[in-house]
Amino acid sequence: MFHKSIKILIAASAVAASMVAGTQAFAQSATVKTIQERGTLLCSGHNGSYFGFVEVNDKNEWKGLDIDLCRALTTAVLGDPGKAQIVPLSWAQRFPSLQSGDVDIVIKATGWTMGRDTELGLQFSLPYFFGGTQLMAHGDLGVTDATGLEGGTVCVEAGTTIERIVADYLKTLGVEHTMVSYEKAAELRSAYLANRCDAFAGWGPNLAVLRATEIDNPDAHIILNDQLSSEPIAAAMRQGDEGFVDTVNWMLASLLLAEEHGVTQANVEEMAANPPNPTVARLLGATPGIGERLGLRETWVREMIAATGNFAEIYDRNLGANSPYKLDRGLNNLWSHGGVLYAPILD
Repeated sequence: MFHKSIKILIAASAVAASMVAGTQAFAQSATVKTIQERGTLLCSGHNGSYFGFVEVNDKNEWKGLDIDLCRALTTAVLGDPGKAQIVPLSWAQRFPSLQSGDVDIVIKATGWTMGRDTELGLQFSLPYFFGGTQLMAHGDLGVTDATGLEGGTVCVEAGTTIERIVADYLKTLGVEHTMVSYEKAAELRSAYLANRCDAFAGWGPNLAVLRATEIDNPDAHIILNDQLSSEPIAAAMRQGDEGFVDTVNWMLASLLLAEEHGVTQANVEEMAANPPNPTVARLLGATPGIGERLGLRETWVREMIAATGNFAEIYDRNLGANSPYKLDRGLNNLWSHGGVLYAPILD
């Protein structure tokens, strides 16, 4: 009996030690420590503009959904969105740049795929956007779906999952075609508008943005009925730093929780002073825990919402009602509003 009790005590001690080690892992995230010592967070940009997500305005300032998420993360880690350093990258450069340490994280309309997850030494966050690959064609072709592209030319941006998705889809349909890849988004758009391509393969939201804002006669172009994929978009990080993955996940979750509970850029200080419920109290640091468990300040969510707004505010500013693009949220709404976005439980 005595030996059995000793074994139980040893096992209990091991579990407790494991729990303590897990807590320490959050506080000792190597990536967070590096960012804090450097004083800047290196985040992916684009070598041009990827409208609505990563773009440069007429004042040469970065903007977009992904840029705002980078700034939200920078506020969480460093307390100041202005300490985000945006590094321009092509699609092909983003993963080598992450692996080499030239950037700390890739938040750049990046699809979560098995190949990237298992072969490139990457880890992914919770999905923060869902969008699928589609095709847009010149209306005078009289094409309504991909089968009408037999013998045609399809243009696509190099280094993206879209190349493989389109090739696999058209091969499955038995549609003979020529695929032409372009390194830069601007070159791809120019090629399509100059009729060097019969169809433009791209992410559905971007095709809608292009047709709405950069084409003189939107009615002369049709987004085909085919939905080639439904792709979860997530932040990419290097494998091996679970504490940083947790930080990024709870940054995204906190933006969604703030939206769900009506915490906005305008009312966050009032909500922090007078939380309407226990979840908001935990979210905004009135009840301690959200900072300590991640090795951050207890006020990091409050500061983040004050800097960037909640997820709805970020979406509307860059893609939705308050943007030039007026894209409905659709699947990218909260679960409680007919979408698929949700946050884990904040206990």
